[in-house]
Amino acid sequence: MDLFSLYNEYGILTILLLALSAFTAGFIDAVVGGGGLIQTPFLLITFPKMPLPVLFGTNKIAALAGTSIAAFKYAKKISFNYKLLLVIALSSFISSYLGAQIINHIDSNLLKPLILIILIIIAIYTFIKKDLGAIETKELPLNKQMLYGACIGLIVGFYDGFFGPGTGSFFVLGFVVVLGFEFMKASAYAKIVNCVTNISALIVFIHHGHYILHLAILLAVFNIIGSFIGSHLALKKGNGFVRIIFLVIVSVMILKYGYDVLKVYL
Repeated sequence: MDLFSLYNEYGILTILLLALSAFTAGFIDAVVGGGGLIQTPFLLITFPKMPLPVLFGTNKIAALAGTSIAAFKYAKKISFNYKLLLVIALSSFISSYLGAQIINHIDSNLLKPLILIILIIIAIYTFIKKDLGAIETKELPLNKQMLYGACIGLIVGFYDGFFGPGTGSFFVLGFVVVLGFEFMKASAYAKIVNCVTNISALIVFIHHGHYILHLAILLAVFNIIGSFIGSHLALKKGNGFVRIIFLVIVSVMILKYGYDVLKVYL
């Protein structure tokens, strides 16, 4: 499906809405993660007959483009412990690959009730702890950071390869709560690791031809623009801004997954 075919079949309004969804997703993802909550549902609604792996693969290409821009901007401002980053990235890469491999064999609806419960706990915890992520709260030994970071990478990486929406937010929360990072540092680490999980999943999707290149390029261009603006604002406005966006995105995730669970089980 090239852009001319897309225009003929769906019209200019759909193309504009796709561009807007990609821009918004890129912006949100650059600040705190969770851009997939915007882009993925819009793709599902716009192309209801398209196989899920094809939509996910197309979305991953666009998401990788935007996340890479954000990761580059954060990397210029935030210092990393590269040993820790490597351990988290490696565990995330492996689990994301496995998650993408089994996407055709497990119904993602089975995970949604569990995800909903986790999200509600996250929202309450973040709202109550006003200082969460304002400063670095833990000074764990490096070996413990690597162990806990690897666990975060395995769990969230698998989720990203298998399903995806909200991955960046889950990484951010894990790094803030478990590793004690402040929000800006957590978001910077999340961008790098999210690039790795996207690449890992894309190896599977591209190998099986599960993507639409012209659509992915359209989404990627606007994802990059949104990501550039979002990362600039996050770095300029700091932890308070990132925390507010995080709470908004988690609330949206709760509403979305709550609706999905009610739709399936009622």
